[in-house]
Amino acid sequence: MQFELPLFPIDIKMVNDIVGFREQDGFVYYLHSGNLIYCHKKEDRNSYRHTMASLVVNHLCTIGELSRALGVNRKNIERYVKTYHEHGPGYFFNRPDGRGQCHKLTEDLRATIQEKLDAGLSQYRIAREHGISDSAIAYHINKGTLKKRETGNPSR
Repeated sequence: MQFELPLFPIDIKMVNDIVGFREQDGFVYYLHSGNLIYCHKKEDRNSYRHTMASLVVNHLCTIGELSRALGVNRKNIERYVKTYHEHGPGYFFNRPDGRGQCHKLTEDLRATIQEKLDAGLSQYRIAREHGISDSAIAYHINKGTLKKRETGNPSR
């Protein structure tokens, strides 16, 4: 009896005729014609994104095939591929973490806003001058990174 190549283990989920993947011991293994090509920990999101983009960029499968096989939105995979093309494969592992940082209210701008708050200008006016929302200023006042000028009542 002659076997037809490629040979894949029985527990492989196929992406297309030549690419498949499986999870084992907390790792996800990607196989091409039965041979291991990528491997990453199940929780490693950066390696996952890199692998998805690499499979598409190297023409091993299409975005649609990956989307159907993995049950993920194709827009996510399109975004990974776009990132791969624009920044290269290393970007998935060395990108700056911008979470929790306001991209409009920088340290310099915050110092300027604080000066204007100290001068007694309104949050609304300051926000309009700098092209940000007054709720952004209110957020930083509540957070404590900006201080609103105290308007004390004169003693009687």
